[in-house]
Amino acid sequence: LLPPPGAAAEFSPSLDSDFTFTLPAGRRECFYQPMRKEASLELEYQVLDGAGLDVDFHLLSPKGETLVFDERKSDGVHTVETEDGDYMFCFDNTFSTISEKVIFFELILDNMGEDGQDQEDWKKYVTGTDLLDMKLEDILESINSVKARLSKSVQIQTLLRAFEARDRNIQESNFDRVNFWSMVNLGVMVVVSAVQVYMLKSLFEDKRKSRT
Repeated sequence: LLPPPGAAAEFSPSLDSDFTFTLPAGRRECFYQPMRKEASLELEYQVLDGAGLDVDFHLLSPKGETLVFDERKSDGVHTVETEDGDYMFCFDNTFSTISEKVIFFELILDNMGEDGQDQEDWKKYVTGTDLLDMKLEDILESINSVKARLSKSVQIQTLLRAFEARDRNIQESNFDRVNFWSMVNLGVMVVVSAVQVYMLKSLFEDKRKSRT
């Protein structure tokens, strides 16, 4: 679903969000993401379908400063250290008058303050670690390591699906193009063959008129 024209769409404060939408020709769509101070915002995007496979991309800070500007790019990966406020990012297809674009993007948020809260929750329920000769920090480090690896695996799988979708769209487009030009060549060959038969037949016709 697309946000209404001129409006912005806000994402839930999850650590990993991805979205695929269609950007019509001559349109610009913007979204915003609330961020905390000293957090990290990573944004990856790809143009999956559409003539040229390109789009303009803008990333603005809460103060309205342009942090990133990509002109006519098919994909991009950008990471910024954030401050408190809403970060806006826009996809611009106003340079295209005919072709719409299918765009996939993914947001990865780090250091949003949730990990620290999780650690405090663990400390409330884990007791007697000295008796068990086990450190709470080691458990948390192991859990965070597994969590980070799982998140990275999910991220890679999502990107691979996006690459596969873009490659499939390119192959289908090439398939249709090959079929079209094959039919054109076939039609030309039929016409040329008919003309050659007619010309050869006309060469052997007896054009002399009989005298009476």
